[in-house]
Amino acid sequence: MTDTRVYPLSVRTATSSDGAATRRRAGLMLAGGALLALLLAGCSAADEPTPTQSAAATSGASADPTTRAEPSSSPTPTPEATGSPIAQICGDLLTLQDVYDFNPNYGTAPDYSPTADGLAETAATYNGLTCGWSNQTSGELIEVSVVAPNAVLMTTLKQQADADSQAVPTYGTPPTVDGFFTNSGGVGQAQVFTGTYWVTLSTPAFGEPGDAESLLSVILAHLG
Repeated sequence: MTDTRVYPLSVRTATSSDGAATRRRAGLMLAGGALLALLLAGCSAADEPTPTQSAAATSGASADPTTRAEPSSSPTPTPEATGSPIAQICGDLLTLQDVYDFNPNYGTAPDYSPTADGLAETAATYNGLTCGWSNQTSGELIEVSVVAPNAVLMTTLKQQADADSQAVPTYGTPPTVDGFFTNSGGVGQAQVFTGTYWVTLSTPAFGEPGDAESLLSVILAHLG
């Protein structure tokens, strides 16, 4: 006769030791996951470098438009010392009558040329007018010159006259007219500066400043 009884399956009951092992495995898994997360976070931060201060400054500087240096201006050249051409002729400065009134022995000197190293020669280098009258008896010359200097030349000539000559206030009223006189090598030299002209007279006939006054006053009157 066949046995029809059903026998129960063998079921293993979990013990307390099994639960503790399970909890340990779960703890290890959580700890490993946290460590992995930290490692991944560290790698992510290292992959993105923080710009340094110098890099930021360079970036800011490159963003600004390039400033072009302005060219330096050239210095203004100093004006050249020169004189303007004189419109007058010798007869406008002193007429034959003016010369005769000074001394009847004086007249024109057709072959006149400025004496070397004299005031008239200096005047000729600055577009000046130079004239000569001769003593018909002795051949002694009276040299007259007129220059219309620019400001640079006027200043230079005045400084030279002041250094080499004595001031003569009777030739005119300063500063409208500045007069100077000197006697060099037996030749009297009179100079007058107006606002427009430099006038000179040179002759052995001038022994002192007063000898040139009458001719100077006539020349200045003609020049106006």
